[in-house]
Amino acid sequence: MSSNDQIKFAAECIRAGKLVAFPTETVYGLGANALDAMAVAKIFSIKERPSFDPLIVHVSDMDMILKLTIAYHDKVSLIADHFWPGPLTVILPKSVLVPDIVTAGMDTVGIRIPNHPVALSLIRESGCPIAAPSANKFGRVSPTEVRHVLKQLSNVECVLDGGRTSVGIESTIITLHEDGFEILRSGFITKEELLKVLPLSREDSKENILAPGMIKSHYSPSKPLYLDDGSRQLDIDRVGYIAFSRDPGIKYGRISYLSKSGNLKEAAVNLFATIHEMEDADIDYILVEKLPEEGVGIAVMDRLRKAEYKFL
Repeated sequence: MSSNDQIKFAAECIRAGKLVAFPTETVYGLGANALDAMAVAKIFSIKERPSFDPLIVHVSDMDMILKLTIAYHDKVSLIADHFWPGPLTVILPKSVLVPDIVTAGMDTVGIRIPNHPVALSLIRESGCPIAAPSANKFGRVSPTEVRHVLKQLSNVECVLDGGRTSVGIESTIITLHEDGFEILRSGFITKEELLKVLPLSREDSKENILAPGMIKSHYSPSKPLYLDDGSRQLDIDRVGYIAFSRDPGIKYGRISYLSKSGNLKEAAVNLFATIHEMEDADIDYILVEKLPEEGVGIAVMDRLRKAEYKFL
């Protein structure tokens, strides 16, 4: 775990307009002062991220949220009580303090309070909200350990080590309507968990990119990844197989399990780390068993389909 001195140095970097890679409970983020447009521009440059893809702003408390938004939705208090700090991002109307580059020119901003001591200490020590997408090249596999960050982003000014992340996939993103909520990106917090607090809204159009992770191709490794539908004719010796819990019954070149007990949340935690392992292994293809699309399995399959998309 990063020391207080390391966090203080990282906070100095943030205040000076530099970038810092830091851990959250979901994945490692690449952060900049969210109120500094020039600093935020560096995120898009180093990640090679398109400017139309908005960023999530990480804050440490509700006071920061009040400064970043112009309309405090009464549902936000319910969300805060039940899910923050935690892996849930809420889209809210933004104040003039938030630069357009953070929100891709939209009048809303995605905000969350992360549940990680290093992330919260960094935000508090910096004294400003931190805009942070995942700390990797755009469209590639998200990082859940420092070594995953360094594999793709070797020129970041400061990297804080918080060990392996505990959630392993990005936050659930929701937007609020008068009659309830709408999920824009599935994540570790499921629809069923949200329904215990808020009603589900009508299903609105999702044609516009309102939040990160809504692009069809995303989370892709450097080697071709396919969902196992039985149709691929591949050299099994050159295949790395990612199984959910069962033995695939074929002697692939490498086999890894997301959860031998069949636990979907454990599978989500292990997903990106396992793909990174396969990416670094001596294989040519990655084949993944389909998971049940229930609970957090919906979020896992969403990411796997987007990881596969560029190879179809």
